[in-house]
Amino acid sequence: MSDREISTAVIRRLPRYYRYLEELIDSGVERISSNELSERMKVTASQIRQDLNNFGGFGQQGYGYNVKYLHSEIAKILGIDKNHNMIIVGAGNLGQAIANYSAFEKRGFVVKGIFDINPKLVGMTVRGIEVMNLEDMPEFVKRENIDIAALTIPKTSAPEVAAEVAAAGVKAIWNFAHTDLNMPEDVVVENVHLSESLMRLSYNIANKNGKTRNIQEG
Repeated sequence: MSDREISTAVIRRLPRYYRYLEELIDSGVERISSNELSERMKVTASQIRQDLNNFGGFGQQGYGYNVKYLHSEIAKILGIDKNHNMIIVGAGNLGQAIANYSAFEKRGFVVKGIFDINPKLVGMTVRGIEVMNLEDMPEFVKRENIDIAALTIPKTSAPEVAAEVAAAGVKAIWNFAHTDLNMPEDVVVENVHLSESLMRLSYNIANKNGKTRNIQEG
């Protein structure tokens, strides 16, 4: 792999490559060319080659890509070749939806605990996991070696809770709260602002010229 910094746009495209390769494996496809993959993904073959060349290429001229091998190598790049222990802070509708989505576990993201401060939610069970009081979170994080905390809580409480999970040792936050978090440099934050995604969709609707437009980063 190259020592140069990889662009954010390339990193954001990797999960899409991974998903399409997984579908190819499920369909029994053993190898595929960049041209064939580009037709499926609706991106140019040159972009696919450029993206993958950032990590060593993986293809062979005249053969294309070995689907299983490329799938496993992208998994390593994304860090999903091993499990990541997660907690969810916020046991409302969104938190429960994330906990109930079994595909996350297939990708190696294992929900170990769910926390809330609402006494009506504490004690209930979501997909076999009992919702615990937030005050029990720091000890749980240390005991269960938690890597990621998903925050599905109101924006007013998000900064304080984010600081608490970081102080407990969590180094990655999946932030669904409608606010940006200022965290220490050793804590990675991935913001998921659902309303912003809808606004981008609204822009597409308002500005389409007789045909569907797809906005892709990079």
